[in-house]
Amino acid sequence: MDKDIQEVLKKAEVLIEALPYIQKFNRKIIVVKYGGSAMSNEELQKNVIKDVTLLKLVGFKPIIVHGGGKEISRWVGKVGKEAQFINGLRVTDEETMEIAEMVLGRVNKRLVTMVQELGVKAVGISGKDGGLLHVEKKYADGQDIGFVGDINEVNPKVLYDLLEKDFLPIVAPIGLDDQFNTYNINADDAACAVAKAVGADKLVFLTDIEGLYKDINDKSSFISRLTASEADALISEGFIGGGMLPKLNNCTSAIKNGVNRVHILDGRIPHCLLLEIFTNSGVGTAIIRDEDKHTMEQ
Repeated sequence: MDKDIQEVLKKAEVLIEALPYIQKFNRKIIVVKYGGSAMSNEELQKNVIKDVTLLKLVGFKPIIVHGGGKEISRWVGKVGKEAQFINGLRVTDEETMEIAEMVLGRVNKRLVTMVQELGVKAVGISGKDGGLLHVEKKYADGQDIGFVGDINEVNPKVLYDLLEKDFLPIVAPIGLDDQFNTYNINADDAACAVAKAVGADKLVFLTDIEGLYKDINDKSSFISRLTASEADALISEGFIGGGMLPKLNNCTSAIKNGVNRVHILDGRIPHCLLLEIFTNSGVGTAIIRDEDKHTMEQ
């Protein structure tokens, strides 16, 4: 019996530890960029959706922005085409854009279904809806890579309307240009632009790495917390490369544009979102505003 009581008390301690965070973030907007392995593994997918749903039920206002790169590549392969990338950006001709839009729509509605199964109302939209994401053509080092968009304007009205009516918005990263052509958008860029536009309290990137390392080959160089200026210094000193470079640039840009805190989490860890937001220790890397450097609260 003693052991049973200890287990129950442990659970109570966890809830009490979460309480100040629940109070602090009540009615605050959190943007979750969802992609990577956590999307392709059904068990992890369910965990992420459970986490976001719980955030909604305890008073957060979450918005999910999702990718679907691996799934798009799979369907591009099915029609006999080969996925092509330049500087990490998918070369997107007209046929590939059609496939991308279909696949992202399918992914979007699957996530909506999973949220609704847990008793929370969700609405899936793309950046086309309500003029949410307006883009111009993006080039990769001067090279034409087709229908890949750079966001130049966000109209968040549709998101505010959905949040106000108690829906959980789930956004597919597709946008329109001045001529109403359809463009694929990097999901990290879309999440960052949305977070800035709605003045999110938090922006969370679910990734396939544990967080940020000063030296990726030295596991002891893990950074659990740093300021936007410290992140900029790491970038300018050449410590950050590969796919982490644009991600970290997005993080610091979000902080400088009013987002309070950005988290880089390993989406392969079950319930990493709850651990990072509701516990004192956290599990990933948090990028904070320079003026928050001397406070260690979440």
